[in-house]
Amino acid sequence: MRTLTAVGHRGDPYRVRENTLPSIRSAFARGADAVEIDVRLTRDGVPVLLHDETLKRLWGHDVRLDAVTAAQLEELTGGGVPTLREAVLAAGAGRLMLDLPGASYEAVRTVVGEIRACGARERTSYCAGPNTMLAVRAADPGAEIALTWTTLSPPRRVLLDAVAPRWLNYRFGLVSRELTDALHRDGLLVSAWTADTKRTMRALVRAGVDSITTNRVEALTAVRAAELGL
Repeated sequence: MRTLTAVGHRGDPYRVRENTLPSIRSAFARGADAVEIDVRLTRDGVPVLLHDETLKRLWGHDVRLDAVTAAQLEELTGGGVPTLREAVLAAGAGRLMLDLPGASYEAVRTVVGEIRACGARERTSYCAGPNTMLAVRAADPGAEIALTWTTLSPPRRVLLDAVAPRWLNYRFGLVSRELTDALHRDGLLVSAWTADTKRTMRALVRAGVDSITTNRVEALTAVRAAELGL
């Protein structure tokens, strides 16, 4: 039977503030198989959940995350920005997909090390562009990787050999049945982001993707049930 992985984008952000513990829990409660989170480092090297470089959009402070310590971050946000370790605990047995925006090689090693220390390696995957995923592969030769790809021109074989992704991760508008069939023939799984309308979700399911990332997990699980009987 065909399966389709439902991934909550930064948790369940239409109901609860993104990249927070309540948002992670809400996504799983509404049927997510995995939750995608964004991980960055504070000034003192603590991995925490934040998509943006600054606290401005979500927390109202025009300050860079890498300019504050974890203790200062907790004070500024009232403890609202969780650490990666706290996110792993909140996910329970659920899977996490870690996006590492702008991560340096050293930051990647720190994040991968934290996942290993949490005992969460087998239920964690990583997604980002080629340079970051090359760093993940160097830090953990067995890591599960979804290589984010933003063009219909295929990755070069030398890159695929070096990164060894399990998935290619595409913006939803690039995905077609022709693309997924070709990638499946090459032994790759296909994930798509970020689909929020039922029409788009149905089109992706019918195109044969293996995973969809969405801000509307409940809608996706309903579409999945209707299309695949899952």
